[in-house]
Order: sequence, then structure tokens, then C-alpha cells
Amino acid sequence: MRLMLLASACLLPTALGVAEARGTGHHPVVRAASSGNVIQAITVSGNSRIETSTVLSYMVAQPGDTFNQDDLDRSLKTLYATGLFKDVTLHRDGGTLQVDLVENPIVNRISFEGNHALKDEDLRKEISLRPRAVFSAQTTASDRQKILNQYASKARFGATVTPQIVKLSHNRVDVVFKINEAQQTLINKIVFVGNHAFSEARLAQVVSSKETTWYRFFSSSDEYNPERVKYDAELLRRFYLHNGFVDFRMIDATGELSPDHKTFYITFTLNEGERYRLGKTEVRSNVRHVTPEMMHSHIELFKHQWYDGTAIQHNSTNMQEWLQATGHPFAMVRSEIARNPEKHVVDLLFDITEGPHVYVDRIDINGNTITRDSVIRRNLPMAEGDPYTPFDRKYTKLALQDLGYFSTVSVDQTQGSAPDRVNVSANVVEKPTGEFSLGGGYSTDVGILGNASIKQHNLLGTGIDAGVSGTVAYYEKQANISITDPYFLNRNLVAGADFYFIQNNYQTYQSYREAQYGMTLRMGYSYNRYLSQSFSYTLVDRDVGNFFSGDADELAAYGYAYVPSQYVQDSGGWSLLSQLSTALTYDRRDNRMKPHSGYMLKIAGDFAGLGGNVKYGRAKIDGAYYIPLDDLTGNHDWTVQFKGGAGYMGDWSSNSNKNIIDNFYLGGQNLRGFLQGGAGPRSGHICLSYDSDGKCSNYRPLAGQEDLLGGRLMYTASAQVNFPLPMGDDLGISGRYFVDAGGLAGVRVKHRYDNYQKYGNTSLYTPITGDTLIPRVSTGIGISWKSPFGLVNIDGAIPIRKEHGDRLYPIRFGFGQQF
Repeated sequence: MRLMLLASACLLPTALGVAEARGTGHHPVVRAASSGNVIQAITVSGNSRIETSTVLSYMVAQPGDTFNQDDLDRSLKTLYATGLFKDVTLHRDGGTLQVDLVENPIVNRISFEGNHALKDEDLRKEISLRPRAVFSAQTTASDRQKILNQYASKARFGATVTPQIVKLSHNRVDVVFKINEAQQTLINKIVFVGNHAFSEARLAQVVSSKETTWYRFFSSSDEYNPERVKYDAELLRRFYLHNGFVDFRMIDATGELSPDHKTFYITFTLNEGERYRLGKTEVRSNVRHVTPEMMHSHIELFKHQWYDGTAIQHNSTNMQEWLQATGHPFAMVRSEIARNPEKHVVDLLFDITEGPHVYVDRIDINGNTITRDSVIRRNLPMAEGDPYTPFDRKYTKLALQDLGYFSTVSVDQTQGSAPDRVNVSANVVEKPTGEFSLGGGYSTDVGILGNASIKQHNLLGTGIDAGVSGTVAYYEKQANISITDPYFLNRNLVAGADFYFIQNNYQTYQSYREAQYGMTLRMGYSYNRYLSQSFSYTLVDRDVGNFFSGDADELAAYGYAYVPSQYVQDSGGWSLLSQLSTALTYDRRDNRMKPHSGYMLKIAGDFAGLGGNVKYGRAKIDGAYYIPLDDLTGNHDWTVQFKGGAGYMGDWSSNSNKNIIDNFYLGGQNLRGFLQGGAGPRSGHICLSYDSDGKCSNYRPLAGQEDLLGGRLMYTASAQVNFPLPMGDDLGISGRYFVDAGGLAGVRVKHRYDNYQKYGNTSLYTPITGDTLIPRVSTGIGISWKSPFGLVNIDGAIPIRKEHGDRLYPIRFGFGQQF
């Protein structure tokens, strides 16, 4: 940076003038008689890309101003601050201020060398330099630090970045960032200081940072990250408060780099304090029509349990939400505690007060470039003029996140038009909602499979979900076109339609194939957050046939004859199903994808016969209950779940096509350890010898090849414990132990063949076995692995109660991946 002020000879001291020249050593200061100290003109040289008018607009000193040292210094700094110039010189020539410039070059290309852990496109998103922009040494240095920060977030603290500038013609440059990524700086040791109630091993399970070991190749938890260490300190605080340590303090949480700069040592220094139990619990209310007595039933805590800060906060939240939903929109519930250090007891008070009466003045939607405002507004839990509480802000964010249309969501509030009014701003960032996928995998039921799909979850910003998908498997083929409008006719209605083709080849364990062409029209309605009802109409053209002749040739070699079940043949041919269905669901689960607590109850019914040749009624009820074991285990991954269901179907017309494909089937997913449909009524045998009349005089069931007939009445029950596995967090593996039970009975076939029937040249007796409601019971263990190739599920089960002839399937597994 240079500044040159050259005094004109006419301004040197003379007998007639009063001009005086003095220097400061760095920037000469020129004083002249006022008549000769005015900037008459400004000339600019050295600028080839930047207009002279643009240069002058940046300057403080302008023609007509005096040659003021402060104005000239500020002009010089302003020109440098633009980042457009490599060098700037100001000097005076008489009444003219001359500005000499050296422009910064233009960036031609930006490249990265030596990077493998981070892709070029990821690094380009972080830096500020851009091709065809003005090169700046300061910006380049700043970008170098940004790249280093990115490598630090990947635990590569030894990385080095060296910018190299390659000069080109026409004042252009290439910028090359030469990168030495170095090895990852992993966590070698995690130490806890000051812990007495819990061992280091127990506390190591609480924190998300983990010591490096061989099996964490799929995990980043052993990479040192300062932000993660801060998060771990908060996890420890919550853990101790959850377990009764009211006075817990985190003194320090530090990471120290080893002398060889290859690993980190993390130390958590803490003060546990004393452990407290819960004493008496009281309620105080200042809200009209809300008495302490009516709120006692909402207290979920009990005396003498260990103090649990998390449970207390949840209880306060639940009480407040209940009050706000039952006519007290501004009620607030706060928890207050009083310690008794001598007895190590904490008394708890729930204080119910009337909060400030605040209403929504205006709701603004910002950032939605694709999704329509109406789609967002219809999902908000409030509207203009409604009462406004902090929970509304929370649920607004959750509602928008649940749409799945946005990468980030934030909700802000500002003062409205009056003291009791607020403006609410929902700020969103759109994300791609289209999906094209190709997939492959294996399933026990259908074998090796491949699939492809094209979906759009927010069609033209309307919130409509549409897609086309197809699956080709060894034993199954299907195609589906689906469209769903979650807010049909701008009302609280979900409407949709499915058009599909399915072809199943059951001949691995059945003696027929099935093809279906059909459509389903759907509509649903939510009465509130928990209760919903759905309706659907299904019209399906079906064909059952291509009956399997089995190992007839092989059996004939031994003098036997294979006889496919007559009941299966009776179901052959064409049928048209016209069915109306409804389902009423009450769902209080905390998470519908991976429930941890709560319950669900579903009652459903099907009525077939509105046209077509299939006429039956079917009723089903299913329930599930989830119990978290956090308090017993101190781990959120432990859950007990109970599931049960029952169903019954009956024919309301003697002319109904009693097709066995409509029956209930037991086994597979609803009774692990048994083949899909392998428990329940079945039929099929081979004839060993014939009498003189050609009748089968000696037969036996064809073990393992009997046709599965299903039944009218079925019930299932299951108890399961989900638990974490050693190293499971790092490998993405979780375990489960289960006991399944169920029964199936009530043969539903076109005709019963209880006597000898003519079959070709042979008269046969066709027995049915397994028709009993006596429960089948199995138990086993399973694992789920979130592998890099997709979700893998493996269940191994053994029957502890089965009927003779039931078909077993001890190992059941499947996996798949979208890519």
C-alpha cells in the first residue's frame, strides 16, 4: 500500500505565500494557501476492466474537495477494500489528483489436487472464490482455512492446504489448492474423572464419541470432533439428572492431541453430587376451573422413585398440552423443586398459571420456491387469529418437517400489530422430492428380486404423491401406478388410487400360480391427531391355475401317484373381486416408523360382493403396545412390544366363489419359525396302492408338499424385546428376542371331499389336516443390520408347540437396497 503526495513547485514556501510543507515520515502532509488547495480534477490510470466512473464512486475525495489527508487515506483504504486492485497509488500533480491502479487478475479456473476424503464439489461449496470472479489474496487465504476446517470436521487435523497461483495471459490466473489430507486423527482414549456412581464403561455407553477399534470401520464415532465433545458433555448432564443427581456439574470436557499428532485423548471431568429420591408431589393452580384435585390423575411420577429431570419435564409438558387442548389455551405448567440435603429427597411442585394471552396476527411463509403456500398453511396447527403458545411454534416446525419437502425448517416470531399479537414466520429450504431408484435384494418369500421406481412426492408443489414402480423376482412379478392427494378438495381428506398387476408363482410350496389385475380407490380422514379412518374400494380380475404336477415322474418310478389337492383345483379359473373396505385406527405411538412407547389399535372390515362373483365379509382387529425400558436399563434402545390380532370371514351367499386365495394364512411374518401359510388347514396326498375297483386303498399325506388351504378364523399374538448389541451402535446392528403364537381353523372351500371322489381313473379320499385352533408357538432371536448395502433382517425361530404336518421355516431373512 502506497500513498504519494507531491507538492507542486508553485506551492513551495515563498515570500508571498503562506504555504508550509511538513512530512510525517510515511505520508507527506501538504498545506497550501486555501486558494490553491482544491482538487480540480481526478485522473485514473491502469484500469482496463473497471470503469473510471466506478473507481471514482468508491473514493471519498471528489473534485471540489480540498486535498485533505484524512479523505485521501480513506479513499485509499476504500479502493483496497473493494478487492478489485492489487496496488493503488494516489499522488498530486498541481490541482489534479492522480490515481494509479494495478488490477487484481481474474480467476480462470479453480482446481483441487490430492483430495480423496472430500470430493471437489463438496470443497467448491465451501470456498468463496469462483471462476470469472476477481482474484483476491485475502479471499484465497480465507478459502484455505475453510478447506482446513472441512478436513478438521473429518478428524484430519494434520491436513495441509497450499494455494498455488498460476499466471496466465490477459491478467488471468488459475488457483490450485494442493492438499495433503493426512491420516484421520482418531480417539485413542476417553477418560472420566470424578465418577463414583457409574463406571467408566457405563459412561462410555452414554457419550457418542467412541474409542477407535477395528470394528468401527462403518462408523465416524471414533473421529475426534470438538462439537461432538460438547454434545457429549450435555449427554452426560442429562444422564445424571435422569438418574437422580440433581447437583451434577460438568467441570471440563477437553480433547488433547497426542505428541505424535496421530490420536486424541478426551477427558471429562465431572462432579456427581448426591443422589436424590422424589418426595411429595403437589399441584398448585391459579387457573380458573382448574383444581389441583383434577390434575393429580395426570401425575405420572411416584414417591420414592429416583429423581428424573427428563420425566418431570415430560410430565409438565403432557399436563400443559392436556390443559391447552381442553379449553385453557394459555395455561402454563412449570415444575419447581425443593431439596432436602439431609434426607436426600426432592419435593416437587407443578405450578399451573395463566400465561400471557397472545394471538397470531399474521403467518408468513418464506423460502418455498416450489411448494405452494396453501400446501404449507394447511398443515400448520394454527391460523391467523388463533391463540398462540410456545407449543404451537414447536408443532409448526414438526409439521413442516414431517412433510418431507424441506431440508431445513425454522419458525420465528416477531411483534405483531398490538402487544398481544405476534407474527409467525415459517422459513423453509426446499429439497428435491423426486426419486428414481433401481434396487436389488433377496427375500425369503419371493427369492432374488430387482425393482425400479420413479416417484414424485410433491408433484408441481401441490403435495400430491405419484409414482410408478415395478418388481421382478424369482417367484413374483408386479407393477404399480399410484397417486395420492393428502388434502383432497382442500379438506382434511386423503384420497388416492392404485393400479396394479401382480403375478405370484407359489409353486415352491403350493401347486398353483395366481395373477391379478386391478385397482384400488382410497380415501381417509383424520378426526384428530390420533384417530383416523380410511375407506377403499378394490376391483380385481384374478386367475388361478397352471396347477403343478409335482414330482409325479419321480414318484411314478417308485409306483406312487402324486395327487394335487382337489380343493386347490376347485379354486382354479377366473374370478372378479369387488370389495369395499374400511379401517379405524387409534395411534398413540411416539414414532410410527420405529415405535418406542405408546400403543395402537386398528379395527378393519372388508365386504366383497358389490358386483363380481366373490361374496364374503371379513373383520379384523389388531393392536400393539410398546413399553420403554429406559428406567431399568438406562438405555433408549431397550423396548418391549406386545402385538396381537384376530380375524374372521364368512360367506353371505351360497353362490360365492370360495377362492382359497382370500383366506387367512398363518406362518411367515405373523408366526416366525413356520413357512408362510404353513400352519393351519392343508390337503394333499399320494396314493400307494389301489383296490380292484380302482379306488385308492392305501394313501399317505405328501409330507412337505401338501397344499395350504388357509382358514376362516385366525388369531396371532407376539411378545418381543428389542435390545442393543455389543458394538451395535458402531456397526448399525440391533437385536430382538421374540415369542410368537397363533392359531388358524375353519376350512373355507367350495366342496368338502370327505368320501371317495372320482379323479381320472382313480377314486380318491381327500383328507384335510391341521384344522385346529390349538395354538402354535415359536420362539427365537433376530437381528437387524443397517448395512452399507441396505437393511438386513434375519430371524431364527424354533417351534415349541406345533401340529403334526405343519411346515416349518426356521430361518427367515431378507435384504435390499435402493441405489
